[in-house]
Amino acid sequence: MPGHHPKPVYNARIQDMPLLRAYSFRAVCVWLLIVPAMLVSATDWRTPEAQLARKIAAGTGPGAVALTVTNRSFLSSSETDEVRRGLLTELASLGVHSIGEDQAAATVQVSLSENLQNYVWIAEIHVGNNEPSVVMVTGPRTEPAAEEHSTAPLTIHKALLWTDENRILDVALPTSSPSIMIVLEADSVGLYAVQNGRWQVQQTLAIAHANPWPRDLRGRLILKKDHLFDAYLPGVMCQSTAVAPLALHCRASDDPWPLAADPSPLNAFYAPARNFFTGVLSPGIQKQTATAPFYSAAALPRDKYTLWVFGATDGQIHLLDGMTDQAVAKLGWGSDLAGVRSGCGLGWQVLAASRDNDASDKVQAFEMADRQAVAASAPVEFGGSITALWADSDSTSVIAVAQNSETGRYEASRLSITCSR
Repeated sequence: MPGHHPKPVYNARIQDMPLLRAYSFRAVCVWLLIVPAMLVSATDWRTPEAQLARKIAAGTGPGAVALTVTNRSFLSSSETDEVRRGLLTELASLGVHSIGEDQAAATVQVSLSENLQNYVWIAEIHVGNNEPSVVMVTGPRTEPAAEEHSTAPLTIHKALLWTDENRILDVALPTSSPSIMIVLEADSVGLYAVQNGRWQVQQTLAIAHANPWPRDLRGRLILKKDHLFDAYLPGVMCQSTAVAPLALHCRASDDPWPLAADPSPLNAFYAPARNFFTGVLSPGIQKQTATAPFYSAAALPRDKYTLWVFGATDGQIHLLDGMTDQAVAKLGWGSDLAGVRSGCGLGWQVLAASRDNDASDKVQAFEMADRQAVAASAPVEFGGSITALWADSDSTSVIAVAQNSETGRYEASRLSITCSR
């Protein structure tokens, strides 16, 4: 809620599953250490689907149930859909049919999870007023887990900063003044300070612009050394003064927007009538001065070069290293991504947004080793659609803005990474 202290939200891979109470989870962990693994191929889920369906049917009996499937593993959305269809087919063969929850005699909540060695599928069954029962099946992972690569697993922490009924474009927290927060919205910049443990507005600076904003408005805050901040919006650039009370000077501008600060500064030209960057870069990545039009970018510094990751408008991911432009498809990422310097694993990771069907968006950390994206954290769930994902001034955290699907309000959160122990 507005005015509250930012409170980190811990997101673990399995421990945060709502389907199991704490004592149930400890029992499951012990059980997983001794259960024999199933033999299942990389693309054939029929055996675990049939096993889980039989256990569910034994708990519900024949009849109508309401089935939900939640993916908490590294399975893709298409694989999750395949598993759900397979479960429905197997249940139907046992006389169990899925209908709406308001008409069902029982509800079944399936969670697709995993540990280091196995996939773990857990179903919590509710029949009438009886105590819920938990059944599960396991199967060996068919591909190496993220932890089996050269990097240790990571944990993303999510701290809510601010909520507002107006669209939030970006938020900045000056490292030199941690009790100050800057909030960029469509027609104003709000300056907030902590007073009595709450964020209180200090100033509201109007943004002057001659042309109407595009429908899908985006904006960017950049902290500066000689004054407080610059604000970039489509066709407009605003600069604050250095001394409080602040003033904001805005002008029409086609200047490129900064994509990242040191150690890998790069700018890109924004299409003012649209919601993406044109692909023209300034000053360029070595000799590469352009790539495909893109929505967002992430810098991953290496020892001798910087790998840039672009979320292109055609759905592909482009990797630029100063010499080659490699296009990668089918990563399952959305249009928003950002680079973060965590010091874990390879030192820098990509935070990428994605969505499974009509569910809310989520953000997950990835390592880019040998040009291959390797999932390095469990996903962090959001209560709606992500509208912005920007790295902060020193790239140690990322600002994520999402519109809550239930309240319609915009929620700005700060995402940071710690190395899991």
